[in-house]
Parts: sequence; C-alpha cells; structure tokens
Amino acid sequence: MSDGRGGQGHPLNAARHWVFDMDGTLTIAVHDFAAIRRTLDIAAHEDILEHLDALPEAEQQPKRAWLFEHERALARGSVAAPGAVALLRALHARGDRLGILTRNDHAIAKLTLDVVGLGDLFGDADIIGRDETAPKPAPDGVAYFIQRWQAAPETVVMVGDHQFDLQAGRAAGARAVLVNMPPDAWPGLADWHFDDCSALHAAAAR
Repeated sequence: MSDGRGGQGHPLNAARHWVFDMDGTLTIAVHDFAAIRRTLDIAAHEDILEHLDALPEAEQQPKRAWLFEHERALARGSVAAPGAVALLRALHARGDRLGILTRNDHAIAKLTLDVVGLGDLFGDADIIGRDETAPKPAPDGVAYFIQRWQAAPETVVMVGDHQFDLQAGRAAGARAVLVNMPPDAWPGLADWHFDDCSALHAAAAR
C-alpha cells in the first residue's frame, strides 16, 4: 500500500472515474454507532443494516423510521472533511465522473451533500444509497457505476475511510483509496493511503 506521497507523477493523476463514500470520507464522522445499536436493541457485534433487514416488517418499519430521523438530524449539521470540497470541485472541473456510494439513505445523502456545498455536483443517478443496491461491503454499488460509466473496472477508484469501502472497491475490480484513517488500519486492502482529501487532491487533481 502506498503512503500517498508524490504529486505530479502520481498514478492517480490519470484516474477519471471516482466513487466516494460520504460519512467520514467527505464529511467529518459524527455517527455514534454504539448508541444507535443500543437505541434499536441491536447487539454490539451485529451490522445495523443487516439486522434491520432481517426483522419482520412490523418491527422493521419503526426502527427504520427512527434511524432515518436520527440520520437526518445529523445530516443537517454536516461539516465537510478537510480538503473534500476542493478535491471534488477540482475533479469535476477537469471533467472526471463522480459518484457517491453510501450506506446512508439516498435522501439523507442528498441533504448531506447540499449542507456541505457539494450537492450541485451530483444528480440522483450519481448517488447510490443503502436501498438502491446491496450495501457495502457488497460490490454492487461500485459495479453500478462501472456499468453506468462504461468504464474498465481498473480505471475506477473507490475512496473511503472504512474497510467496507475498500472491500467493495476491490471486489468490483476497482482501485481502493483509504483516507482519514491510519495507513495500517486495514492492511492489504488499500492500493493507496492519504491522510485526508487535501493529500489526495495534491496527488490526483493537479
């Protein structure tokens, strides 16, 4: 895994297809997942979305409604991660294709992007939430963008702050970039690591 140093000659200079995670990647992470699990009576070891999907409809609906309202409240206070706005605007300005792949709800993702000043870069088809495809770490969302853009998988870059992002990208045949986390957080999963979106910008968007 590269440490992300470089710049003018970095391989990511040539990348023109980008899929970004949102929470913790383009925004400052604020979700308290332990508290969410406690409120929804989900065991600490369980994946929240998988747990909800497995519930009977009558039990699932009120929990999903609570989660949506909780996430909407968080979205209204969203703050862009360091360098995220400048990075995406630079990529967009040179004509790169941009997509959002999030385990959040589609409407919440749109609200979050609007709050941090990036909403104008993404149409509905550019945002894939947890209800459009199987959520990460499944590769379905990355595969959606590969097909939408008619791009060779290895020319697509998945950028995120969690192992699910890296696993989804790798499983779809894309390259994986880790940001906003220590470089050794998930050894062997990332093709490149950058301290934050400013460092990624320096390498990829010149």
